[in-house]
This record gives sequence, C-alpha cells and structure tokens, in this order.
Amino acid sequence: MTNEEFQKIVLEELKGLREDVADLKEGQSNLEEGQLKLEQRQSKLEQGQEEIKRELRAVVEQTAVLTEFREEINIKIDKIIDELNTLEIVTSKNWNDIARLKSINR
Repeated sequence: MTNEEFQKIVLEELKGLREDVADLKEGQSNLEEGQLKLEQRQSKLEQGQEEIKRELRAVVEQTAVLTEFREEINIKIDKIIDELNTLEIVTSKNWNDIARLKSINR
C-alpha cells in the first residue's frame, strides 16, 4: 500500500467520523429540544396541580361549612319535632277537656 492510498483511506475514514460526529451533534440537539419541551410540559402540569390543590382546598372549606350548616339544621329540625310532639300532646289534652266540658253541659 502506498502512502497516497493510505492517506486516501485515512481521509475517507476521517470523513465518515466527521459525518458521524455531525449526526451525533444533531441527535444531541434533538434530545435537548425534546428535554426542553418535556420541562415546559412538566411546568404546565405543576401549575395545573397547584390549581387543583387550590380548588380542592376551597371544596374542603365549603364542605366544612356545609357540614356545620347541616348539623345546625338537624338540631333545629329536632327541636321543631319535639315542639310538634308537645303541641300534639297539648292539643290532645285540650280535645279531652273540650269533650269533658261538652259532656258536662249536656
């Protein structure tokens, strides 16, 4: 093999290596672009998660208020039921008294 042939082979190999390096650089650039897009999407997901947390806190607060309101209403309803029961008893006694008074007047 002559020196010129050897140099030609080395130059061809070097050309191939340069092409490979260029391909690697392009691949690296594509990876970096993809990484950037992933980071941007992750940031959007984190923002969405924070919004969901805020809304969940609001729902928890509303649930607490509604639970307290429900308990107050249940207490008031129980009181009304007790008062109605008392009213029924008093009304029954009044009807008995009215019936007794009517029977005395006859």
